[in-house]
Amino acid sequence: MYPQDKLSQWYQGQGHWADVPEADWKNWKWQLKNRISRVEQVEQYLKLSPEERQGCYFSGSKLALSVTPYFFNLIDPNDPDDPIRRQVIPRSEEMETAPEELLDPVGEEGSMAEKGIVHRYPDRVLFLVTDRCASYCRYCTRSRLVSNAQDYNFHPEFESGLKYIESHPEIRDVLLSGGDPLLLSERKLDYLLGRLRAIPHVEFIRIGSRIPVFLPQRITPELCEILKKHGPIWMSIHVNHPNECTEELRAATERLSFAGVPLGNQSVLLKGVNDDLQTMKQLVHRLLMMRVRPYYLYQCDLITGSAHLRTDVRKGIEIIRGLRGHTTGYAVPQYVIDAPGGGGKVPINPEYIQELNDDEVVIRNFEGKIYRYPLVNGVPMAISASGDEPGGAFCG
Repeated sequence: MYPQDKLSQWYQGQGHWADVPEADWKNWKWQLKNRISRVEQVEQYLKLSPEERQGCYFSGSKLALSVTPYFFNLIDPNDPDDPIRRQVIPRSEEMETAPEELLDPVGEEGSMAEKGIVHRYPDRVLFLVTDRCASYCRYCTRSRLVSNAQDYNFHPEFESGLKYIESHPEIRDVLLSGGDPLLLSERKLDYLLGRLRAIPHVEFIRIGSRIPVFLPQRITPELCEILKKHGPIWMSIHVNHPNECTEELRAATERLSFAGVPLGNQSVLLKGVNDDLQTMKQLVHRLLMMRVRPYYLYQCDLITGSAHLRTDVRKGIEIIRGLRGHTTGYAVPQYVIDAPGGGGKVPINPEYIQELNDDEVVIRNFEGKIYRYPLVNGVPMAISASGDEPGGAFCG
């Protein structure tokens, strides 16, 4: 099914926790109970830089430090620039605010129709159902809300959210997020999904979760049965680097797939993590091997304290250009900016259209070659092609 060399590359084992009984290690509740959440715990395994140590002390007032043993174990302790480390270990730069940064960078508060319900798009809503995650990403768009380090005091109100959805027949699509919905108990998930599935105008139910990545042990047969019962439940997971594509994650995505859950991935473009073509190509190829379709590549939002992790938009365009045509189309995510202030997701692509007029559209392919597609009254009639410059002969 998978080449043995591929599986061996993905296998991680228990690492720092080699003496923990295997039954405990594979128990998601043990993983949660034993999360790394204090600087003293981090320093048992990592030699922290002054910036990291200061960030760990400050994290309680910005966004809590919390990493599952499983995910912490993916950090290479000998690499101060390890890409997993950069995602979950706080740094002092998080306490700095650049002029363009915002506490609510994508304007969710302005679209909050009901407590926990963000209704920005005409036919779909974001339903925030918890403020907790298994681990906390240092670039989190909702750092104002998750972990409650900033005293946001978010308390999900399922009933008011459900009533809002029930009373708005234009809503056909509901995305459960938070925090991470898969931290809810099976009983709560069963209830929420059942209520949503019973609403006649709700056609499409999605879950946004990084639990399969941070805590693959949570993807239990019992959870999969609930998802299957109310399916199809679509799920977007969040993998940023190929080192996160472990055997444990592969097994979790396979269990979800066999339960009828279509899987997509949403990555965030992060400096020093995945902002180069080779890393991104390896990531998207591994995702496809795990039955996960690369879906979005996000430009990092303008959340306060994230400047050290944001990269130039031109780098994202360069990566997409390097993927398009050079690997299968299934592997190419849509690069987007979630427009600051609530403008929604805007696709950002390399410039393939060179000219569009009443007679033709002139396009450039992945090799940089120019092709002409003629129009008659705005209707395409035939395909033309040329070499590297406009003006080539028609290919009837």
